[in-house]
Amino acid sequence: MSKDAILGAIRRGLKRGPLPADQRAMLDGRLATHPRHLIPARSRVPRPEQVALFIRNVEKEFGSVDRVRDAAEVPAAVADYLAAQNLAPRFVMAPNPELQALPWADKPLLEFEARRAEATDAVSVQHGYAAIAETGTLMLPSDPARPTTLNILAETEIVILRTSRIQGAYEEAWDLLRRERTDPVSGGFMPRNVMLVTGPSRSADIEQTLELGAHGPRRLHIILLDDDPAALPAA
Repeated sequence: MSKDAILGAIRRGLKRGPLPADQRAMLDGRLATHPRHLIPARSRVPRPEQVALFIRNVEKEFGSVDRVRDAAEVPAAVADYLAAQNLAPRFVMAPNPELQALPWADKPLLEFEARRAEATDAVSVQHGYAAIAETGTLMLPSDPARPTTLNILAETEIVILRTSRIQGAYEEAWDLLRRERTDPVSGGFMPRNVMLVTGPSRSADIEQTLELGAHGPRRLHIILLDDDPAALPAA
């Protein structure tokens, strides 16, 4: 069913015709300008403090973070995390050029395939698109090189994220997505799916007892690549 058909069915249900021209112009203007609402002051801080805020919020929500100074250190960081969790050195990885260019051969015991995740995969390694410091949230838009299944099916998810991609507030993360993505068919910026991930999956629906891994990964580990000199902590 087309968008026009869906909207037409809604109008008929509401017994309302198309919007008047002035209301339509007002809504079009609002959509085009992306007006800001109240942005929490906690995210309006210098870059090192933004990154520190992001890390604190991730850890507060039962995630973990490891920082590395060079991309060449990422394979070792993955291997060390898997060993610390007593997990097999085996994972499914996003078919992302940036991840595939890492020196995985330096850790020959690691086994991986670059593809979508399947129900039998225990560990996934995902490419982090962006993150929001104010809540410790990852922004993971769907993409052929960033399959959504990697965020859902594996019990342990590892995300490789650059510090330069950490934004202070949600509005800034959406601005980044608008600037960098244009759909060739619709001309819009929205991918098919955008997942906002704050910590591992959890639920306390049953007797208010917190259960990790209720609807997705039980563990979320972020390997933070310090590629932004302005975000480095003071020596």
